[in-house]
Amino acid sequence: MTGSVPHTILLAQATTGAAPAAAQAAATGGNAAGATATQTSVPEPTTVFPPFDASTFGSQILWLVICFGALYIITARAVQPRLAGIVKARRDKIEGDLAEAERLRLATDKAVADYEAALAAARGKAHGIAEATRAASKAELDAKRAAVEADLAARMSAAESSIQTAKTTALTNVNDIAADTAAELLSKLTGAVTLDEVRDAVAQVVKG
Repeated sequence: MTGSVPHTILLAQATTGAAPAAAQAAATGGNAAGATATQTSVPEPTTVFPPFDASTFGSQILWLVICFGALYIITARAVQPRLAGIVKARRDKIEGDLAEAERLRLATDKAVADYEAALAAARGKAHGIAEATRAASKAELDAKRAAVEADLAARMSAAESSIQTAKTTALTNVNDIAADTAAELLSKLTGAVTLDEVRDAVAQVVKG
Protein backbone atom coordinates (compact mmCIF):
# COMPACT_ATOMS: atom_id res chain seq x y z
CA MET A 1 0.00 0.00 0.00
CA THR A 2 2.80 2.39 0.86
CA GLY A 3 4.55 1.65 -2.46
CA SER A 4 1.55 2.91 -4.46
CA VAL A 5 1.34 6.29 -2.80
CA PRO A 6 4.02 8.11 -4.87
CA HIS A 7 2.46 6.78 -8.08
CA THR A 8 -0.94 8.05 -7.04
CA ILE A 9 0.47 11.47 -6.18
CA LEU A 10 2.21 11.78 -9.56
CA LEU A 11 -0.99 10.80 -11.39
CA ALA A 12 -2.95 13.40 -9.47
CA GLN A 13 -0.38 16.10 -10.32
CA ALA A 14 -0.48 15.24 -14.03
CA THR A 15 -4.26 15.23 -14.37
CA THR A 16 -5.53 17.86 -11.98
CA GLY A 17 -2.54 20.12 -11.51
CA ALA A 18 -2.73 19.93 -7.59
CA ALA A 19 -0.42 22.14 -5.56
CA PRO A 20 3.01 20.79 -4.57
CA ALA A 21 2.27 21.37 -0.90
CA ALA A 22 -0.71 19.05 -0.91
CA ALA A 23 1.33 16.45 -2.76
CA GLN A 24 4.14 16.76 -0.19
CA ALA A 25 1.71 16.39 2.70
CA ALA A 26 0.17 13.34 1.11
CA ALA A 27 3.64 11.84 0.46
CA THR A 28 4.82 12.33 4.05
CA GLY A 29 1.61 11.27 5.71
CA GLY A 30 3.03 7.75 6.07
CA ASN A 31 -0.21 5.94 6.81
CA ALA A 32 -2.53 3.91 4.65
CA ALA A 33 -5.63 5.88 5.63
CA GLY A 34 -4.16 9.18 4.34
CA ALA A 35 -3.09 7.51 1.11
CA THR A 36 -6.51 6.06 0.63
CA ALA A 37 -8.21 9.42 1.27
CA THR A 38 -5.90 11.16 -1.23
CA GLN A 39 -6.52 8.49 -3.86
CA THR A 40 -10.26 8.73 -3.50
CA SER A 41 -10.21 12.53 -3.77
CA VAL A 42 -8.50 12.60 -7.24
CA PRO A 43 -11.05 12.79 -10.17
CA GLU A 44 -10.71 10.36 -13.04
CA PRO A 45 -9.13 11.87 -16.22
CA THR A 46 -11.33 12.26 -19.34
CA THR A 47 -10.07 10.72 -22.64
CA VAL A 48 -10.25 13.07 -25.72
CA PHE A 49 -9.14 12.27 -29.28
CA PRO A 50 -5.83 14.21 -29.62
CA PRO A 51 -6.65 16.04 -32.90
CA PHE A 52 -9.85 17.32 -31.32
CA ASP A 53 -8.13 18.52 -28.17
CA ALA A 54 -8.38 22.33 -28.17
CA SER A 55 -5.25 22.65 -26.07
CA THR A 56 -3.13 21.17 -28.90
CA PHE A 57 -4.51 23.24 -31.81
CA GLY A 58 -1.51 25.55 -31.84
CA SER A 59 1.03 22.77 -32.09
CA GLN A 60 -1.12 20.99 -34.68
CA ILE A 61 -1.27 24.12 -36.86
CA LEU A 62 2.48 24.61 -36.48
CA TRP A 63 3.24 21.04 -37.54
CA LEU A 64 0.72 21.33 -40.38
CA VAL A 65 2.53 24.41 -41.72
CA ILE A 66 5.91 22.68 -41.33
CA CYS A 67 4.74 19.50 -43.10
CA PHE A 68 2.98 21.44 -45.88
CA GLY A 69 6.08 23.58 -46.44
CA ALA A 70 8.34 20.52 -46.51
CA LEU A 71 5.96 18.75 -48.93
CA TYR A 72 5.82 21.86 -51.15
CA ILE A 73 9.62 22.15 -51.21
CA ILE A 74 10.02 18.45 -52.04
CA THR A 75 7.37 18.71 -54.78
CA ALA A 76 8.82 21.91 -56.25
CA ARG A 77 12.42 20.64 -56.26
CA ALA A 78 12.01 16.94 -57.03
CA VAL A 79 8.59 16.08 -58.44
CA GLN A 80 7.74 19.18 -60.48
CA PRO A 81 10.94 19.19 -62.63
CA ARG A 82 10.45 15.52 -63.38
CA LEU A 83 6.81 16.05 -64.33
CA ALA A 84 7.77 19.08 -66.41
CA GLY A 85 10.41 16.99 -68.20
CA ILE A 86 7.87 14.25 -68.89
CA VAL A 87 5.32 16.76 -70.20
CA LYS A 88 7.95 18.46 -72.37
CA ALA A 89 9.15 15.12 -73.78
CA ARG A 90 5.58 14.15 -74.52
CA ARG A 91 4.88 17.51 -76.19
CA ASP A 92 8.07 17.26 -78.24
CA LYS A 93 7.13 13.74 -79.32
CA ILE A 94 3.62 14.84 -80.33
CA GLU A 95 5.02 17.81 -82.25
CA GLY A 96 7.57 15.54 -83.93
CA ASP A 97 4.84 13.06 -84.88
CA LEU A 98 2.70 15.89 -86.27
CA ALA A 99 5.64 17.26 -88.27
CA GLU A 100 6.39 13.77 -89.63
CA ALA A 101 2.72 13.28 -90.53
CA GLU A 102 2.71 16.64 -92.34
CA ARG A 103 5.91 15.70 -94.19
CA LEU A 104 4.43 12.37 -95.23
CA ARG A 105 1.23 14.11 -96.33
CA LEU A 106 3.19 16.55 -98.49
CA ALA A 107 5.24 13.68 -99.92
CA THR A 108 2.03 11.78 -100.68
CA ASP A 109 0.47 14.83 -102.36
CA LYS A 110 3.64 15.30 -104.44
CA ALA A 111 3.65 11.62 -105.42
CA VAL A 112 -0.01 11.83 -106.44
CA ALA A 113 0.65 15.00 -108.45
CA ASP A 114 3.66 13.37 -110.16
CA TYR A 115 1.57 10.28 -110.93
CA GLU A 116 -1.23 12.36 -112.41
CA ALA A 117 1.28 14.37 -114.48
CA ALA A 118 2.93 11.16 -115.73
CA LEU A 119 -0.49 9.68 -116.49
CA ALA A 120 -1.51 12.80 -118.41
CA ALA A 121 1.78 12.75 -120.34
CA ALA A 122 1.32 9.05 -121.14
CA ARG A 123 -2.24 9.70 -122.31
CA GLY A 124 -1.05 12.58 -124.51
CA LYS A 125 1.74 10.44 -125.94
CA ALA A 126 -0.65 7.56 -126.58
CA HIS A 127 -3.09 9.96 -128.26
CA GLY A 128 -0.28 11.32 -130.43
CA ILE A 129 0.84 7.80 -131.37
CA ALA A 130 -2.77 6.87 -132.18
CA GLU A 131 -3.21 9.97 -134.34
CA ALA A 132 0.07 9.31 -136.15
CA THR A 133 -0.87 5.67 -136.68
CA ARG A 134 -4.33 6.68 -137.89
CA ALA A 135 -2.85 9.23 -140.31
CA ALA A 136 -0.29 6.71 -141.60
CA SER A 137 -2.97 4.06 -142.02
CA LYS A 138 -5.24 6.54 -143.80
CA ALA A 139 -2.41 7.60 -146.13
CA GLU A 140 -1.54 3.96 -146.81
CA LEU A 141 -5.19 3.10 -147.44
CA ASP A 142 -5.57 6.11 -149.73
CA ALA A 143 -2.49 5.07 -151.67
CA LYS A 144 -3.72 1.48 -151.96
CA ARG A 145 -7.19 2.69 -152.99
CA ALA A 146 -5.69 5.01 -155.59
CA ALA A 147 -3.55 2.14 -156.92
CA VAL A 148 -6.58 -0.17 -157.03
CA GLU A 149 -8.68 2.49 -158.74
CA ALA A 150 -5.91 3.13 -161.30
CA ASP A 151 -5.60 -0.59 -161.91
CA LEU A 152 -9.36 -0.91 -162.28
CA ALA A 153 -9.43 2.07 -164.65
CA ALA A 154 -6.65 0.55 -166.74
CA ARG A 155 -8.43 -2.81 -166.81
CA MET A 156 -11.71 -1.17 -167.72
CA SER A 157 -10.00 0.80 -170.50
CA ALA A 158 -8.36 -2.37 -171.80
CA ALA A 159 -11.68 -4.21 -171.52
CA GLU A 160 -13.52 -1.46 -173.40
CA SER A 161 -10.83 -1.48 -176.10
CA SER A 162 -11.04 -5.24 -176.35
CA ILE A 163 -14.84 -5.04 -176.52
CA GLN A 164 -14.67 -2.39 -179.19
CA THR A 165 -12.20 -4.48 -181.20
CA ALA A 166 -14.37 -7.55 -180.79
CA LYS A 167 -17.40 -5.54 -181.78
CA THR A 168 -15.67 -4.19 -184.89
CA THR A 169 -14.46 -7.66 -185.79
CA ALA A 170 -17.90 -9.11 -185.19
CA LEU A 171 -19.53 -6.45 -187.33
CA THR A 172 -17.03 -7.07 -190.12
CA ASN A 173 -17.71 -10.77 -190.00
CA VAL A 174 -21.42 -10.11 -189.92
CA ASN A 175 -21.14 -7.96 -193.05
CA ASP A 176 -19.16 -10.64 -194.83
CA ILE A 177 -21.60 -13.34 -193.75
CA ALA A 178 -24.57 -11.21 -194.77
CA ALA A 179 -22.96 -10.39 -198.09
CA ASP A 180 -22.14 -14.03 -198.78
CA THR A 181 -25.65 -15.10 -197.83
CA ALA A 182 -27.27 -12.39 -199.93
CA ALA A 183 -25.02 -13.13 -202.90
CA GLU A 184 -25.85 -16.79 -202.73
CA LEU A 185 -29.56 -16.13 -202.48
CA LEU A 186 -29.51 -13.61 -205.33
CA SER A 187 -27.42 -15.85 -207.54
CA LYS A 188 -29.92 -18.59 -207.04
CA LEU A 189 -32.79 -16.26 -207.70
CA THR A 190 -31.43 -14.15 -210.57
CA GLY A 191 -28.08 -15.60 -211.36
CA ALA A 192 -26.59 -12.23 -212.51
CA VAL A 193 -25.30 -10.61 -209.24
CA THR A 194 -21.63 -10.60 -208.27
CA LEU A 195 -20.21 -10.92 -204.68
CA ASP A 196 -18.67 -7.42 -204.70
CA GLU A 197 -21.97 -5.81 -205.60
CA VAL A 198 -23.73 -7.63 -202.80
CA ARG A 199 -21.03 -6.56 -200.26
CA ASP A 200 -21.35 -2.92 -201.34
CA ALA A 201 -25.13 -3.09 -200.90
CA VAL A 202 -24.84 -4.65 -197.43
CA ALA A 203 -22.28 -1.99 -196.36
CA GLN A 204 -24.62 0.78 -197.49
CA VAL A 205 -27.48 -0.82 -195.52
CA VAL A 206 -25.36 -1.11 -192.33
CA LYS A 207 -24.17 2.49 -192.61
CA GLY A 208 -27.66 3.59 -192.86
